Amino acid sequence: MITISVTREGEGETRVALSPETTKKFKGLGARVVFQAGAGDRSFLPDRLFAEAGAEIVESAAEAVREADVLLKVGRPSAEELAVLKPSAIVVAMLDPFGARDELEALAAKGVSAFAMEFIPRITRAQSMDVLSSQSNLAGYKAVIDAAAHFGRAFPMMMTAAGTVPAARVFVMGAGVAGLQAIATARRNGAVISATDVRPAAKEQVASLAAKFIAVEDEEFKAAETAGGYAKEMSDEYKKKQAALIASHIAAQDVVITTALIPGRPAPRLVTREMVESMKPGSVIVDLAAERGGNVEGTVPGQIVVHAGVTIMGQTNLAGQVPGNASALYARNLYAFLEPLVDKKEGKLAIKWDDEIIAGTLIAKDGQIVHPRLKGGA
Repeated sequence: MITISVTREGEGETRVALSPETTKKFKGLGARVVFQAGAGDRSFLPDRLFAEAGAEIVESAAEAVREADVLLKVGRPSAEELAVLKPSAIVVAMLDPFGARDELEALAAKGVSAFAMEFIPRITRAQSMDVLSSQSNLAGYKAVIDAAAHFGRAFPMMMTAAGTVPAARVFVMGAGVAGLQAIATARRNGAVISATDVRPAAKEQVASLAAKFIAVEDEEFKAAETAGGYAKEMSDEYKKKQAALIASHIAAQDVVITTALIPGRPAPRLVTREMVESMKPGSVIVDLAAERGGNVEGTVPGQIVVHAGVTIMGQTNLAGQVPGNASALYARNLYAFLEPLVDKKEGKLAIKWDDEIIAGTLIAKDGQIVHPRLKGGA
């Protein structure tokens, strides 16, 4: 019987790697599920729901981890958890593979097989495992809700006896999962939407949500997407042309939401201090790339600041601010990843190490960091 363990996350993380729904599913696979008491409290999931679904509730992380064949986490395991984890175990989590190298080395040195959910390949059969999409979707929604809460005016146009209230103008920079959800949410709230992205495919997606697309559409723009669907780093010449266009557009906006991230690199700078200062007092910027340094000059990660009358929101882990939904989706992602690794007849792990999804997400095995992107490869 496979033992699947889940523990409380560290300070500041509201999500949990298991839900009552996925507890039942894991039990259906014949697994034993061990859950640390209180691990779901910040997601409004009390212990009794997990117990009713068949999980064993234990008090300490050490008790939960000691016999684990599989440790499911949101973030990296703590040093205390690693100390009692058996080397034959596998760890599945959002491991922040490009950050805190020392911690990554310690994880590898333990001898466990560690899988980073951020590296799920963008292929059809892995869509249900895509944690970046599930969490970014919620972050895009929350960005708009937070912007509306801090904006000193209404979002929708209103016709009143005292006159007309104009609709807010919202500009979304980056039309990936988070950006598209931000566009859809802002539109549902009655704003006038425009958006930009360096990927040509984004133009049609933006138009499908009835938003205006803003970009310098030259030859470089037409080739600005990787095979994996990510934006490429653009040339300095293109950046200058795009910046000039964006600068004139931003000056007329009430809300700007930035979402641009390139895996393994600092967030690209999209909004300069001069652009911020060109906006009307009372305007709001939400920087979804704050945890990687921010797309906006003046962003302070984890804080909300005001510059020249413009509120710049650099909050991190926006998905974690809607933890009930974020945990439910993340837990489903983890189940979708783990379920094919279980031999249903034998009731044990049967990992196909050459599988595209396994090879793509495996970052540590047999005491070594093995992922090519973390060994200096492409």
